[in-house]
Amino acid sequence: MLKQVVSSTVLVGALFFSGCASINKAPASMDAEAKQFKPNPSYSQVYVYRNETLGAALSMPVTVNGKLAGTTGPNSFFKFDLPAGEHTITSQDDESVLKISTKNNEIYYVWQEVKMGAFSGGSDLQIVDEAKGQSGVRECTMIQSNF
Repeated sequence: MLKQVVSSTVLVGALFFSGCASINKAPASMDAEAKQFKPNPSYSQVYVYRNETLGAALSMPVTVNGKLAGTTGPNSFFKFDLPAGEHTITSQDDESVLKISTKNNEIYYVWQEVKMGAFSGGSDLQIVDEAKGQSGVRECTMIQSNF
Protein backbone atom coordinates (compact mmCIF):
# COMPACT_ATOMS: atom_id res chain seq x y z
CA MET A 1 0.00 0.00 0.00
CA LEU A 2 2.77 2.44 0.93
CA LYS A 3 4.55 1.64 -2.33
CA GLN A 4 1.40 2.60 -4.27
CA VAL A 5 1.09 5.89 -2.38
CA VAL A 6 4.74 6.75 -3.04
CA SER A 7 4.41 5.80 -6.72
CA SER A 8 1.26 7.91 -7.07
CA THR A 9 2.94 10.88 -5.40
CA VAL A 10 5.96 10.64 -7.70
CA LEU A 11 3.69 10.39 -10.76
CA VAL A 12 1.61 13.40 -9.75
CA GLY A 13 4.78 15.40 -9.05
CA ALA A 14 6.25 14.46 -12.43
CA LEU A 15 3.06 15.47 -14.22
CA PHE A 16 2.93 18.76 -12.35
CA PHE A 17 6.50 19.72 -13.19
CA SER A 18 6.34 18.52 -16.79
CA GLY A 19 3.20 20.60 -17.34
CA CYS A 20 4.92 23.68 -15.96
CA ALA A 21 8.18 23.18 -17.82
CA SER A 22 7.14 25.24 -20.85
CA ILE A 23 6.02 28.24 -18.77
CA ASN A 24 8.65 30.99 -18.71
CA LYS A 25 8.47 33.29 -15.70
CA ALA A 26 8.98 36.99 -16.26
CA PRO A 27 11.70 38.78 -14.26
CA ALA A 28 10.64 39.75 -10.72
CA SER A 29 10.94 43.45 -11.64
CA MET A 30 8.36 43.03 -14.44
CA ASP A 31 6.04 41.14 -12.06
CA ALA A 32 6.26 43.95 -9.48
CA GLU A 33 5.70 46.65 -12.11
CA ALA A 34 2.69 44.85 -13.61
CA LYS A 35 1.11 44.61 -10.15
CA GLN A 36 1.10 48.43 -9.91
CA PHE A 37 -1.86 48.34 -12.37
CA LYS A 38 -1.01 51.63 -14.08
CA PRO A 39 -3.10 52.27 -17.21
CA ASN A 40 -1.40 53.18 -20.48
CA PRO A 41 -2.95 56.25 -22.18
CA SER A 42 -1.93 54.95 -25.63
CA TYR A 43 -3.28 51.39 -25.30
CA SER A 44 -5.74 49.20 -23.47
CA GLN A 45 -4.15 46.69 -21.10
CA VAL A 46 -5.37 43.14 -20.62
CA TYR A 47 -4.35 40.86 -17.78
CA VAL A 48 -5.09 37.15 -18.21
CA TYR A 49 -4.69 35.23 -14.98
CA ARG A 50 -5.16 31.71 -13.67
CA ASN A 51 -5.11 31.75 -9.87
CA GLU A 52 -5.91 28.09 -9.32
CA THR A 53 -3.92 24.93 -8.81
CA LEU A 54 -6.70 22.77 -10.27
CA GLY A 55 -5.29 21.21 -13.42
CA ALA A 56 -1.76 22.03 -12.28
CA ALA A 57 -0.25 19.63 -14.82
CA LEU A 58 -1.98 21.44 -17.68
CA SER A 59 -0.48 24.28 -19.67
CA MET A 60 -3.25 26.25 -21.36
CA PRO A 61 -2.56 28.34 -24.48
CA VAL A 62 -4.30 31.70 -24.87
CA THR A 63 -4.62 33.47 -28.20
CA VAL A 64 -5.56 37.07 -28.98
CA ASN A 65 -6.99 37.79 -32.41
CA GLY A 66 -5.62 34.46 -33.63
CA LYS A 67 -2.05 34.99 -32.36
CA LEU A 68 -0.61 33.01 -29.44
CA ALA A 69 -0.36 35.45 -26.54
CA GLY A 70 1.04 32.99 -24.02
CA THR A 71 0.51 29.76 -22.16
CA THR A 72 -0.70 29.77 -18.58
CA GLY A 73 0.12 27.37 -15.80
CA PRO A 74 -1.21 27.25 -12.25
CA ASN A 75 -1.06 30.58 -10.38
CA SER A 76 0.26 32.55 -13.34
CA PHE A 77 -0.68 35.66 -15.29
CA PHE A 78 0.46 37.69 -18.23
CA LYS A 79 -0.29 41.22 -19.38
CA PHE A 80 -0.33 42.76 -22.81
CA ASP A 81 -1.20 46.06 -24.47
CA LEU A 82 -3.75 46.22 -27.28
CA PRO A 83 -4.99 49.06 -29.44
CA ALA A 84 -8.50 50.20 -28.61
CA GLY A 85 -11.17 48.19 -30.41
CA GLU A 86 -12.71 44.75 -30.75
CA HIS A 87 -10.60 41.74 -29.77
CA THR A 88 -11.15 38.00 -29.50
CA ILE A 89 -9.39 36.08 -26.74
CA THR A 90 -9.50 32.29 -26.89
CA SER A 91 -8.28 29.48 -24.70
CA GLN A 92 -7.64 25.78 -25.28
CA ASP A 93 -7.97 25.71 -29.07
CA ASP A 94 -11.12 27.85 -29.20
CA GLU A 95 -12.79 25.92 -26.38
CA SER A 96 -13.51 29.22 -24.65
CA VAL A 97 -13.96 32.39 -26.71
CA LEU A 98 -14.26 35.86 -25.20
CA LYS A 99 -14.97 38.94 -27.31
CA ILE A 100 -14.09 42.26 -25.70
CA SER A 101 -14.26 45.88 -26.79
CA THR A 102 -11.39 47.87 -25.28
CA LYS A 103 -10.57 51.54 -24.83
CA ASN A 104 -7.20 53.21 -24.40
CA ASN A 105 -6.20 54.04 -20.82
CA GLU A 106 -8.40 51.19 -19.50
CA ILE A 107 -7.38 47.92 -17.85
CA TYR A 108 -9.27 44.66 -18.40
CA TYR A 109 -9.00 41.51 -16.28
CA VAL A 110 -9.69 38.08 -17.74
CA TRP A 111 -9.92 35.11 -15.40
CA GLN A 112 -9.04 31.75 -16.92
CA GLU A 113 -11.08 29.31 -14.84
CA VAL A 114 -9.94 25.70 -15.12
CA LYS A 115 -12.64 23.10 -15.78
CA MET A 116 -11.78 19.45 -15.30
CA GLY A 117 -13.54 16.79 -17.35
CA ALA A 118 -13.45 13.03 -17.06
CA PHE A 119 -10.34 12.65 -19.24
CA SER A 120 -8.98 16.15 -19.81
CA GLY A 121 -9.09 19.71 -18.61
CA GLY A 122 -10.46 22.80 -20.24
CA SER A 123 -10.98 26.41 -19.33
CA ASP A 124 -13.51 29.20 -19.34
CA LEU A 125 -12.50 32.84 -19.91
CA GLN A 126 -14.43 35.47 -17.97
CA ILE A 127 -14.14 39.25 -17.69
CA VAL A 128 -14.03 40.20 -14.01
CA ASP A 129 -14.18 43.54 -12.21
CA GLU A 130 -11.14 45.49 -11.08
CA ALA A 131 -11.21 44.35 -7.43
CA LYS A 132 -11.50 40.66 -8.28
CA GLY A 133 -9.00 40.96 -11.13
CA GLN A 134 -6.32 42.73 -9.12
CA SER A 135 -6.77 40.34 -6.20
CA GLY A 136 -6.43 37.35 -8.53
CA VAL A 137 -3.37 38.75 -10.31
CA ARG A 138 -1.66 39.42 -6.97
CA GLU A 139 -1.99 35.69 -6.15
CA CYS A 140 -0.06 34.80 -9.30
CA THR A 141 3.42 35.04 -10.78
CA MET A 142 3.93 36.87 -14.07
CA ILE A 143 4.94 34.79 -17.08
CA GLN A 144 6.34 35.84 -20.44
CA SER A 145 3.83 36.96 -23.05
CA ASN A 146 4.35 36.78 -26.80
CA PHE A 147 3.01 40.34 -27.16
